Amino acid sequence: MAAVTLSGVARHAGVSLATASRVLNGSSRRPAEEIAERVRAAALELGYVPNAQAQALARSSTGLVGLVVHDISDPYFSSIARGVQHAARNYRRQVLLASTDPSEGAERDAVSAFASHRTDAIILAGSRRTTPDPELERELERYEANGGRVVTIGGSPRAGLTVPVGNADGAAALVAELVSRGIRRFAILAGPGELNTARDRAKGFTDALAEAGLEAAAVVESAFTREGGFDAAQRCWKEIAGERGVCMLAVNDVMAIGAIAGLRAVGVSVPEDALVTGFDDIPTLRDYFPALTTVRLPLEQLGEDAANLALDPDHPAPETIRGAVIIRQSAGAHA
Repeated sequence: MAAVTLSGVARHAGVSLATASRVLNGSSRRPAEEIAERVRAAALELGYVPNAQAQALARSSTGLVGLVVHDISDPYFSSIARGVQHAARNYRRQVLLASTDPSEGAERDAVSAFASHRTDAIILAGSRRTTPDPELERELERYEANGGRVVTIGGSPRAGLTVPVGNADGAAALVAELVSRGIRRFAILAGPGELNTARDRAKGFTDALAEAGLEAAAVVESAFTREGGFDAAQRCWKEIAGERGVCMLAVNDVMAIGAIAGLRAVGVSVPEDALVTGFDDIPTLRDYFPALTTVRLPLEQLGEDAANLALDPDHPAPETIRGAVIIRQSAGAHA
């Protein structure tokens, strides 16, 4: 059976091809409602499916927003994605997702693909690097020069729209609360130093320790992942020579989860032998034991704020998102 064409719909409705196109592709130049209804009825009767590219040309909008995350299996990013999708629905937009992992150039490739699909906006949810990728910056600048809007989450060295997150402040607040509870020995499970989020959180830890007259017994850099936390905790345990009661401050929750598993693998119990904390309060924490002490960020709100900023030119710039310290069993709190 031959595909139904726009020309066929126009003939069936008794209108010109241009009129049928204006009705079905969403042009701002609309004919009288009686004619428009006749065209829609003809399209429904014939089973015509509008062409998305033609609609985009007519509306100057594809109805798409691109979202770039580092790892969609990480609950941090999936929660943000849920917030983006929820807000995008209010603007009648669909979300295209790219999960880049740590692949070289993958983020740049994702931006290039979204630009070629003429998405209305691109949201970069992954941590920005301390030294920007010049090729990625050129892609983003080209995209913006052609009318696209770019929003970053968590702050960025690049100019433009951003949803700022108080990473250093949240880390400092966590240390201050732990110190107030009598904890005096700390180590830092830091993520990659080239990622702004990891760097800012680690700096928040060290600054707060210095303010309390303390310093970290060890600072161990590793990947910003569960596996990175697993490895970092075991290396840290060796570096502190198995000193009991040290609180290991991980720069995100998945690293903290890996750290607890890594310690358990060498016979170290949390919180009996060592304390561990995270950052983000990802939704899956409710399934872990011991319950993880962390800094709670409103992750879905981050996604919603980013989508609103990306899709509404009149939306005010959001204030810095602050975290809330949540003390649980992994830092010695009673169940």
